[in-house]
Amino acid sequence: MISIKETDLYNQVIKELNYSFGNVFIFEGFVISEINLGINLNWDEHAKVIVNDVSRFIGSNGKDIVYISHRINSYSVVASDWLKFFNNSFNLKGYYIVSEDKIRVLSSVIENLFFNNKIKRFNNLNTAINWIKIGID
Repeated sequence: MISIKETDLYNQVIKELNYSFGNVFIFEGFVISEINLGINLNWDEHAKVIVNDVSRFIGSNGKDIVYISHRINSYSVVASDWLKFFNNSFNLKGYYIVSEDKIRVLSSVIENLFFNNKIKRFNNLNTAINWIKIGID
C-alpha cells in the first residue's frame, strides 16, 4: 500500500495535518490517517491532538465524519484509549481500517472491544472511500 500523497486522492485533500508520529488528511466527509512505523498510538500523546485539530478545522465533534485508519505502516494502538475518546464527547459516523496485512486486521479486533460502534475493515482504500460516497454505513 502507498501513501495518500502518492495517489490521485491527494488532490482532494482539504487540509493536511503533519505530526512527528504520522499524517492526517481531511477530505469532505472523511478523514484518513497514516501513522508512522513503530508508533504506540495512544490518546494522550497522539489521538487527542489529532481529534482536537480535526474538530477545530471541521467545526464539530466528528459525528458526521468517517475516520479511516490507512495502515500502510505497522504500529500499535492502545485500544482501551477509545474510552477516553468517547468520554470527551467525541463521536464518529464510522471507523474504517484499511490494511492488507492480516495480522494488523486481527489486532483491530481488540480495538472493536472498546469502540462503541462496528469497525469496518477493508483491504484497499478505494473500496472504503466508495462505501462512504454511496452512503453505506
